[in-house]
Amino acid sequence: MLQFKKHLTTIFIILSLAASAQHTKVVWLDDLQIQSYSEGLRPVQAKRNYSNDTLRMSGKKYERGLGAQSPCVLAFALNQKAKRFSALVGVDDLGNKDIPLTFYVLGDGKILFESKEMSIGDAPVKVDVNLTGIKQLGLLVTDKVGGINNKRTYCNWIDAQLEMLGNNMPEHVINPGEKYILTPQPSAKPRINSAKLFGATPQNPFLYTIVATGQKPISFSAINLPKGLVLDTKTGIITGSISEKGTYTTTLKAKNVLGEATKVLTIQIGDTIALTPPIGWNGWNSWEARIDREKVIASAEAMVKTGLKDHGWSYINIDDAWQGKRGGPDFALQPNEKFPDIKGMFDYIHSLGLKVGLYSTPYISSYGGYPGASSDFKEGGETHESIMVDRRAFNHIAKYRFEEVDARQMAEWGTDFLKYDWRIDVNSTERMRNALKLSGRDIVFSLSNNAPFDKVADWVRTSNMYRTGPDIKDSWTSLYLTSFTLDKWSPYTGHGHWADPDMMIVGKVAIGSEMHDTRLTPDEQYSHVSMFSLLAAPLLIGCPIEKLDAFTLSLLSNDEVIEINQDPLGKGGRLVLNENGVEVWQKPLEDGSYAIGLFNTADFGKTPQSYFHWGNEKTKTFTLDLTKLGLKGKYNIRDVWRQKDLGTFSQLFKSEIRHHGVVLVRVFPVKN
Repeated sequence: MLQFKKHLTTIFIILSLAASAQHTKVVWLDDLQIQSYSEGLRPVQAKRNYSNDTLRMSGKKYERGLGAQSPCVLAFALNQKAKRFSALVGVDDLGNKDIPLTFYVLGDGKILFESKEMSIGDAPVKVDVNLTGIKQLGLLVTDKVGGINNKRTYCNWIDAQLEMLGNNMPEHVINPGEKYILTPQPSAKPRINSAKLFGATPQNPFLYTIVATGQKPISFSAINLPKGLVLDTKTGIITGSISEKGTYTTTLKAKNVLGEATKVLTIQIGDTIALTPPIGWNGWNSWEARIDREKVIASAEAMVKTGLKDHGWSYINIDDAWQGKRGGPDFALQPNEKFPDIKGMFDYIHSLGLKVGLYSTPYISSYGGYPGASSDFKEGGETHESIMVDRRAFNHIAKYRFEEVDARQMAEWGTDFLKYDWRIDVNSTERMRNALKLSGRDIVFSLSNNAPFDKVADWVRTSNMYRTGPDIKDSWTSLYLTSFTLDKWSPYTGHGHWADPDMMIVGKVAIGSEMHDTRLTPDEQYSHVSMFSLLAAPLLIGCPIEKLDAFTLSLLSNDEVIEINQDPLGKGGRLVLNENGVEVWQKPLEDGSYAIGLFNTADFGKTPQSYFHWGNEKTKTFTLDLTKLGLKGKYNIRDVWRQKDLGTFSQLFKSEIRHHGVVLVRVFPVKN
């Protein structure tokens, strides 16, 4: 009898498991934290269309679904625990009538559904896909135009739902990869890493820090330091002012018990600042509106403690959410309660040999809902609390404008950098540019965001940095579309005016969800830093500096990579070859050598499958014909990430490039 009962119990368990396996539940995608599944360029909306309006197709309104803009890339790990996916797909009525969209559903690298090209007014199409045995699901919407401009290519996934087995839920796709470190540890002997070229305005306060790696303590000196400047030999900080315009050459020295390093610094005193791309940190992707005095000071101190300062990183930039009320004799914008004694904080950061940046906008309200540089009232009066009642109502430039008093106030605090954020127009750019020039201090002027390319000559003329696209996200799609598409901008980048693809997305970021490790694979992160260096793009770290792991720190502390970015010639890299899924970018350098990046992009964007990671990607063997780059003769080639000489090559250079990875080399002509 006992044996019989055990047999019945076993049968009951088997039947229960079978019943559980057959049980399914519906998971609505608009109930998920959907942005955390998005690997596209722009945010995805739940229960609303992309413009935060009612979902609407062919005149009919819908209550449930996802609204997005192409390219829409959504990735879900199902782990063979889903049965079906269903939705109604089509173009939102508020979208672009001239650009058709194509919808795809992919599973484990295979296309399970593909729509025809769909336009406004086309009848929505029902999607019903069997997901039995599927490990990874991809939802994709593309358009033939491509690019990063806001084209209103609004796509809808109406009533999108997954039928999951048991009580399982779709998980996030984790892109695996070993965090392999290529950057060698710096020598104990001194190496000066500050820029070779520096610009300042006559009579304005001068601030330049000689930074060096090597065993501490390091003492600093300078030969032929221009009149009016003073060097602190312990900190390397050079301050003062120079009265006369001109070009000055001085020799910098850094010395410790093991040796001495020298570097020639060219100082140009005139009308142009930011002669090399700004390099530092911005707080938005770390803390968003949670930024405060303590976090800023912690970031500045971490810049020193991690050693990043010794590799040339210098700016500590406060983004949105520092603004309080207008006040003082000129009604200039003052900090809110999170930033008491802002002048004292700036002085402290300067004492560390670093620089400080702030954020503003010509709108009444910033994007975070804080007061900007215009107002409906003569003396200002808008506050964060009053704006947040209806923030969008304040997203315009008002009658009363405060650029001059705000610029003067920022200069008095000691501001070195201003990020100016709105839908960029030339008039407002000129007004703030002029105000900064009259402020009495050199302040780098950074335009954000999405500067139209057709006015690039105006951005070159009026600013030091100009955002070339929308906010970057931590995905390969976003990185590629905001960075690998900038070839046309490169001729317009140079001394004092740099094309800006946005902040860097390495380390821990808070984009689209709570703080998490970047979704870029280690290979993609090497490509990211390499591309920004080749483009001569501003380098602004977007993660908490005090939370850097060893891998991320190694990405940001390779002096030979940074040297390419900071090269005094100031040329942006160009796409010179696209062959067999490999993009070759080339950047001329001051000493006559070239920096060359070989990127295994795997023909990204050419197939629906290329938008996703499927786990079966492979390393590519690629042979570069140097003559196709106009490089004839013999060349010494150096692996920049490994800081290792590879030998002399006369025509062909063969390398292994990991998927979405890079081989970054420096090519030196061999002289007869």
